[in-house]
Amino acid sequence: MIETPYLLFLGDAHDQLAAKVAQGIKDWRPEFALGQLRLPGCKADMRLPDMTLAEAREAGAKTLVIGVANRGGVISETWKAELHTALEQGFDLASGLHNLLRDEADLVETARRHGRKLHDVRIPSVKYPIANGVRRTGKRCLAVGTDCSVGKMYTALAMDREMRERGLKSTFRATGQTGILITGDGVPLDAVIADFMAGSIEYLTPDNDPDHWDLIEGQGSLFHLSYSGVTLALIHGGQPDALILCHEPTREHMRGLPGFALPTLEELRVAALSMAQIANPACQVVGISINTQHLSDEDALDYVAGVEKSMGLPTVDPFRHGAGRLVDALSAI
Repeated sequence: MIETPYLLFLGDAHDQLAAKVAQGIKDWRPEFALGQLRLPGCKADMRLPDMTLAEAREAGAKTLVIGVANRGGVISETWKAELHTALEQGFDLASGLHNLLRDEADLVETARRHGRKLHDVRIPSVKYPIANGVRRTGKRCLAVGTDCSVGKMYTALAMDREMRERGLKSTFRATGQTGILITGDGVPLDAVIADFMAGSIEYLTPDNDPDHWDLIEGQGSLFHLSYSGVTLALIHGGQPDALILCHEPTREHMRGLPGFALPTLEELRVAALSMAQIANPACQVVGISINTQHLSDEDALDYVAGVEKSMGLPTVDPFRHGAGRLVDALSAI
């Protein structure tokens, strides 16, 4: 069990999106987010109190959470001094990076000497089966995106919150490190051996009540050359009854791939639905989620309205404007 509250470590994140782990914790578990620790040159800001390690310990923080999701998921050498000091001052460390804390011999030794814990949340804790495609009871909704980091997790969390407020049966199913740190459970999908990825999602979304919805956190994009594999595993393992299309309209290219443009929402609808209907012929695209964080209030409303008119589907920014219409669309299935 990872002890809370957290001090969120932003390191030297080069932009806001690079600190998306910290952002997700701050937005969805604000009671866990006591403050932030930034190194010189950090360009991310959670609008939390900037704290030194000593100040955070005095305020009650228990765990320093690495809130950065950099390309390749590596522990930077520029972070090491602060991480060692955190262990020496009584913090546990938690990370969702591919580069595991437990594989860093120097950190392991410092943690041992000071009786602290290293939490790697991106380690599969279950021996997952190979997917078998057998239909399961209950219903499932998957968020799919035109790119990575466009709001798929936020969409599923917002819908889950709305459904719970209505007294409906739902469960948010985390598939990445941020979701796992928020909820305390889930599958670290991109750390699962490829043959077992789809099976891990079958495991994550078992038989349930006929009126229960699993809201599955999306990953990657079918159109992203680096991360398309995890997306297809979610689609086939999740066997969704409903898809929500997710898009961020200010991107100039796929994240991390300057030579590749984002697909249109229509292209995403065709590709995702064709893949989903292999596993579940009854699957439908029921709504669209637009991440409008970089748009003004007026521009956001205009853009959402334009997409809804052109696509013919309920379209909202569920974090900014609420997920009610997306939940209404699920209820209509």
